[in-house]
Amino acid sequence: MGSSKPVSRKKDLVVQEHDGEILIYDLTDNRALCLNETSARVWRACDGINSVEDISKAVGNDDLVWLALAELKKEKLIDHDPVTPDRFAGMSRREAVRKVGMASLIALPVIASLTAPAAAQAGTCTQTSTGCTGSTRPRGCNCSSPANCAAGTTCNGAVSGGTCC
Repeated sequence: MGSSKPVSRKKDLVVQEHDGEILIYDLTDNRALCLNETSARVWRACDGINSVEDISKAVGNDDLVWLALAELKKEKLIDHDPVTPDRFAGMSRREAVRKVGMASLIALPVIASLTAPAAAQAGTCTQTSTGCTGSTRPRGCNCSSPANCAAGTTCNGAVSGGTCC
């Protein structure tokens, strides 16, 4: 059950602030999240001391705060979240946006998410079938050591069955 004083998650996050927005890299599931100014203000204010009412006064709109809290909860950026008031219970984001109104559209809380590839995926090269003969092989060719790869490339998975990358 949530409390009326939400607490933003800090563990296993790398946080970078820039021009009122916050870029967060979640180390637990390799996701990058970008909080717009509204979401960032709400996330910063979720310190376990401020109540939802306090945060609403600071942001200036109760409905925007509840929308931001719902998004932060969905993205696992809140450890202790408040109980959603009845007026938002079971409401989709689209319905909530209609409720807030078009006049507030610019201030709507937005969290953009991008899942980063695992390290093995990021370094994977595709194999090519042409030009893979000779002592130094171009990018994409099979290799057994870095010495088998052309200048400017290295052997990914050098023991056996690696790829020049």
